[in-house]
Amino acid sequence: MLLGSILSISVLASADAAPPLEKAAPSVQSSADQGTFTNSHSQGEASRPVIRQSEPPPAGNQPTNRDHQVRRSERPNSQSVAANTPAAEQFLAWLAAFNSGDRSKLQAFLERNFPARARNLEQELRFRNMTGGLEFQETDESGATNFSGMLKERNSDQFVHLEMEVEPGEPHRIMRMLLRPIPRPADFAVPRMSEADAFAALGVEMDKQAAADQFSGAVLAAKNGKPVFSRAYGLADRERKIPNTLDTRFRIGSMNKMFTAVAVLQMVQSGKISLTDTVGKYLTDYPNKDVASKVTIHHLLTHTGGTGDFFGPEYNAHRLELRTLQDYVKLFGQRGPQFEPGSRWAYSNYGFLLLGVIIERVSGQTYYDYVRDHVYAPAGMKSTNSLPEDQAVPQRSIGYTKMGGGEGWRPNSDTLPYHGTSAGGGYSTVRDLVRFAQALESHKLLDAQHTNLLTSGKVDTGHGDKYAYGFSDRTENGVRSFGHGGGAPGMNGQLTIYPQSGYVVAVLANLDPLAAEHAARFMGDRLQEK
Repeated sequence: MLLGSILSISVLASADAAPPLEKAAPSVQSSADQGTFTNSHSQGEASRPVIRQSEPPPAGNQPTNRDHQVRRSERPNSQSVAANTPAAEQFLAWLAAFNSGDRSKLQAFLERNFPARARNLEQELRFRNMTGGLEFQETDESGATNFSGMLKERNSDQFVHLEMEVEPGEPHRIMRMLLRPIPRPADFAVPRMSEADAFAALGVEMDKQAAADQFSGAVLAAKNGKPVFSRAYGLADRERKIPNTLDTRFRIGSMNKMFTAVAVLQMVQSGKISLTDTVGKYLTDYPNKDVASKVTIHHLLTHTGGTGDFFGPEYNAHRLELRTLQDYVKLFGQRGPQFEPGSRWAYSNYGFLLLGVIIERVSGQTYYDYVRDHVYAPAGMKSTNSLPEDQAVPQRSIGYTKMGGGEGWRPNSDTLPYHGTSAGGGYSTVRDLVRFAQALESHKLLDAQHTNLLTSGKVDTGHGDKYAYGFSDRTENGVRSFGHGGGAPGMNGQLTIYPQSGYVVAVLANLDPLAAEHAARFMGDRLQEK
């Protein structure tokens, strides 16, 4: 799944409804980070930044892709909107202003019609640049005060569902707007291509994205272990004009949640950890007793423990002081669960941070040494690690971001943590990611039973996929895939494994989300199912 698509993007017209974006991450797909990481669950998910990424409501309350298909079947297919209601008129006016990409036009529209969003103009423009604009596809509902329908991003195959509510009286200002990524509906499916045609189309698409300076990174696809497409684009270091290659090391954000989950499942397989055990069994000195006694390993692995994030003002104030996993526990360990553990799904970087601390307690090694010895080494991942940012790493790219204001690309060095964690922040290459996928599928890391347990969806996220243990599991138009993405300012990545066809797709970029996720989705949508 592309984790960037996993989080709801909500825009609420209230005084506190437009804070800086949360740090976000899955396509499958993500979006989605904040504070310093302004748009993704960075080291969380690569996400679809925008307007405001809010914590998703319980999965059961989300409309499903099937719901949309049922509603479409009950009405004529139309790709035009009749501006015959106040809500439809406001939708069309917003879409025109948004798609224009013109700062003054969009600002004037927001100030007049959606003042709660006007102060977040930079976020709106960033979303516009990331998506290339939105193309209307179909109407779901068009009433006096409510409008909803489907749109598609111009820069990718991603569909989104929009809901808008306006005031009943003049001037019908926008009260609420929700943009939510959804799986591509079956009746809008991209035609599958032969392998040769699919990769030819990908080459054209990537050349176009690179020429527009919208992609810089590396792309590798393999089938049954053999590379079938491999190219690198752009510069790893713009100042020194060093090109990206297939061996360039890119920061991967939340993608190493997969490595953390494999490490935990190795301990489950060996009987050292039980999925039903609580945090307190392994962290007997954990500060918050509710987390210690109620949150289980299963909850942490599936983002259902209510353990929340650690990105935000407190993190920003201590970013370079957080040098060990225990430093994070000292800073955030007093917090209780945000909701009853097990009652809902909400992406949690801090939950995966705690898994790293548990790995350290159980193994007697640092988290970094454990994954190096038990994940990277057996998989042959010689270019993957998580050394501190103050250590020189050969062939590690510089990330470039436009987040935080400004038009041009600039290095992301002032956003990086001192050290990656078990929640994200390491670096890898596309070759190593394919090696990891092959080691996983050939049971070099876990036996067949525990590999299946690791990658099979457990919890419905409400966005067309299920979260497994550190992996997202998606079946879209009959094609199953699993994997994880990652993203933050100046970094984006996606690993997607297609078990039915034998394809593995790895894309890494040293630009903002969703540079890599767009490429991974483009490829996955066109490859043969088997």
